[in-house]
Amino acid sequence: MIEVAGGCHCGAVRFTAKAEGQPEMLDCNCSICARTGFLHLFIPHDQFNLLKGPDDLTSYKFGSGQADHLFCKHCGVKSFYQPRSHPGSWSVNYNCLDAGHALQPNITKFDGQNWEASKAKL
Repeated sequence: MIEVAGGCHCGAVRFTAKAEGQPEMLDCNCSICARTGFLHLFIPHDQFNLLKGPDDLTSYKFGSGQADHLFCKHCGVKSFYQPRSHPGSWSVNYNCLDAGHALQPNITKFDGQNWEASKAKL
């Protein structure tokens, strides 16, 4: 396991997490991920530590309302959120990790535009 750190653009939200050295990640094309460039690094809840910023997060839900998209209310960056696909994990945006980590991800395309059919294939 490798400890990584990251957060939002302005620094109001900061976290650490433990991840596999070669994690399986998803690159989703759904309406929100495609627009924000979110790369999904799934971290079990017990391996994620929010260091600061719980009061700086705002929630956004759409569609089924099952995913809880959490954005920094100052800079607007979504560094992590609760996905509906992995209810026991946070989805951390790989692009929001601090530079210098040793992760070597395996990234798979995920057709979030056809979520139900794609989820069944996972």
